[in-house]
Amino acid sequence: MPIDPTIAALLEAAKDQPAVHEVPIAEARAAIEARVAPLKALAPEVGEVSDRTLEGPGGALRVRLYRPRGEGPFPVIVYLHGGGWVLCSLETHDNVCRHLCAGSNAVVVSVDYRLAPEHRFPAAVDDGFAALRWAAGHARGFDGDPDRVVVAGDSAGGNLAAALALRARDEGGPTLAGQLLIYPVIDYPSDAMASYAEVGAYGLTRASMEYYWQQYLGDSPLDAPYAAPLRAADLGRLPPAFVITAEYDVLRDEGEAYAAALAAAGVAVETKRYPGMNHGFFSLAGFVAGGSEAVRDACDWLSARFAS
Repeated sequence: MPIDPTIAALLEAAKDQPAVHEVPIAEARAAIEARVAPLKALAPEVGEVSDRTLEGPGGALRVRLYRPRGEGPFPVIVYLHGGGWVLCSLETHDNVCRHLCAGSNAVVVSVDYRLAPEHRFPAAVDDGFAALRWAAGHARGFDGDPDRVVVAGDSAGGNLAAALALRARDEGGPTLAGQLLIYPVIDYPSDAMASYAEVGAYGLTRASMEYYWQQYLGDSPLDAPYAAPLRAADLGRLPPAFVITAEYDVLRDEGEAYAAALAAAGVAVETKRYPGMNHGFFSLAGFVAGGSEAVRDACDWLSARFAS
């Protein structure tokens, strides 16, 4: 179907802005912080929001906890934000975490992992895994349930969530109830993924993705463990997954290929492509109908996982 008219208007308004790989990183980071700030007003209220500082593998590691209203213990979502491993923060994804907290009645632990290129792979994975283990090990201290923990993330955060699911399996826990992968980065840009050629003019581009990968990996090999989940030697024995993709997203085909690979390995998988949507639409819940629908679907899936 045609691109959503609201998204088309956003793309038109941004058409003269330089691409992320064409400006200094500090400028790109400041620009995205300013661009998404108005979305906070569209997010629901939750019971409590608090920041904590953990001892991470690279020093102090900040996490933000979103607690629902009511009585716990609540299930737990460990959330990794997107931004190509280079951009974004706890602030840029505050609205997403609030939606997931309120919609699934779960504590959300949002992870302020180290960014590239200052901290290249595997720093973000290491930080995410440290936060995951902390959340599972200390859940009762924040009214969470250590037996109902899910990893989730969007874009590069979806890549990290998938990597954490693999690493938790490989390193003996924690046991996960599921993985929510929102238009995840799953492999390096490839001609094998037709979406890179078909929908490369609707926000995220191949050039930007190649830039992000270079900043993230540096000299690390592409097939390094937990870098590109689609290249993992074994996808079996992973937690159930819900993979969200967008029709007008260059990452569409790799997300769907990962869902198919998980299913082939015996993992319970649900996947849904949202027509008329582009990369980043999940963050537009409350502003774009497709974003609101995707958040509802994600929360319904999470609630079902937690109930089971």
